[in-house]
Amino acid sequence: MVHTKGLVLREVDGVADFPSESDLTTLELDLASAHYLGRHDEVDCFALPLDVEPAQPFVTLGLRGLFGRFDEATFAVAGRALQIAGWAETHRFCGRCATPTERDPKERCLRCPRCALAMYPRVSPAIIVLVRRGDEALLARSSRFPVPFFSTLAGFVEAGESLEETLHREVREEVGIEVDRLRYFGSQPWPFPHSLMVGFTAQYVSGELRPDLAEIAEAQWFLPSALPTVPPRLSIARALIDAWCAEVAGASAGA
Repeated sequence: MVHTKGLVLREVDGVADFPSESDLTTLELDLASAHYLGRHDEVDCFALPLDVEPAQPFVTLGLRGLFGRFDEATFAVAGRALQIAGWAETHRFCGRCATPTERDPKERCLRCPRCALAMYPRVSPAIIVLVRRGDEALLARSSRFPVPFFSTLAGFVEAGESLEETLHREVREEVGIEVDRLRYFGSQPWPFPHSLMVGFTAQYVSGELRPDLAEIAEAQWFLPSALPTVPPRLSIARALIDAWCAEVAGASAGA
C-alpha cells in the first residue's frame, strides 16, 4: 500500500513486512485500483494507493526509512511501488486537454479517451561516477545531503546529451577537472523520485579541484585506508566505492 507519506507496512515487534491480501480486505480497499509490479520471492506484488494513513499495526515509511530493513531486491520492489503509484496519482488527468485518463488494459499506460494522448511511467537518467587518480578516488560532500557523508559525483542527463557528454560536463561543472577512460560499471533504479543511475568509473586527467559551492560543499582525494563516512549499502555509489577499495587492496596484496 502506498500513501502520500511513503510505503505502508505492517510492523509487529519491530519487524516490518508488506501487507497481505487479507490486510487489504480488512481495510476495505478497492483491489481494482492496484498496479501489478511483478513477482518477488515467488509472490505476485501490487501497489495500491491509500488515501488515509492507517492505524497500528501499520506504519508509513519513506524510502530512506527502509534502508537496512530490506535486502536489495525487496527494496527495489518498494521503490517500484512508490514510483508507479506516484505516476498514476500525477497523471489522473490528461496534460493536453485535462480529460480524466483511463488505464490501458494491455500495457502500463494511461490514455486520454478524448485526444488519445498516451502517458507512460517516466524515468530520469543520471550518471554517477567514481573518478580515480592512482590509488586515490575523488569523493565529494553535498550540503544538501541529509547526512554529512562523502559520495561519488552524479548528475542528471540533459536533453540532447549522451551519457558520456553528461559525465564530462558534470565533473567539469562540479569540481573543475577533466577525466578520460570512461568505463561502464552498472546501473540502478533509484526511486528518489524516479531516476535511473548509470554508473561509471573514470580516470583523472588534469585540473585542480574547484568545487561548485552551490552544489558541492567539499571535495577531496581519498585513499581506501582513510575513507570518510560514505553512503550506506544498497546504493550504487557505495558499490562503486566498495569495488574500488577491493581492487586497490587486491593489487596491494599481489604486489
